[in-house]
Amino acid sequence: MIETGETLKRSREVAGISLEEVSTDLSIPVLYLEQIEDGSIGSFDNIYELKQMILNYAKYLGLNTEEVTKKFNEYMFDYTSKIPMNEIEKAVRKQQKKLELEEKIASPYTRVYPKEKTLPYILAAIGILVLVILAVLWSVKQITIDNRSTEVISFFK
Repeated sequence: MIETGETLKRSREVAGISLEEVSTDLSIPVLYLEQIEDGSIGSFDNIYELKQMILNYAKYLGLNTEEVTKKFNEYMFDYTSKIPMNEIEKAVRKQQKKLELEEKIASPYTRVYPKEKTLPYILAAIGILVLVILAVLWSVKQITIDNRSTEVISFFK
């Protein structure tokens, strides 16, 4: 990656363009351009954005973008193939924990309750509704005896 950075820097200096001009024209911060030219890409989080910045920079300077892409891809393959498997697994676990924490944190105003927890409440509401209807029907039957309405609830024969 250092070779690509040096090539970009040399091409820019030969063309007589300052980093500020490149930054303004490509909308890439000067700090990023300096890091690309130094070959220190470890500070970039998103490798795809980095690749796009390098390609835009190379295209801006009139360099062969296919060659730059090939060098970048070879470097990334060499770099990633040297990462031990346990570090990759550790990074995956860390990412999973981060996602789990994000799922657990929720605003009470935007909280969505899972369906499986609402089912018992729905069944309880239906049960209560059925009991109320039965109680009303039983009350009406008690008040009405032999198809006659009673005026006194405590009617004795």
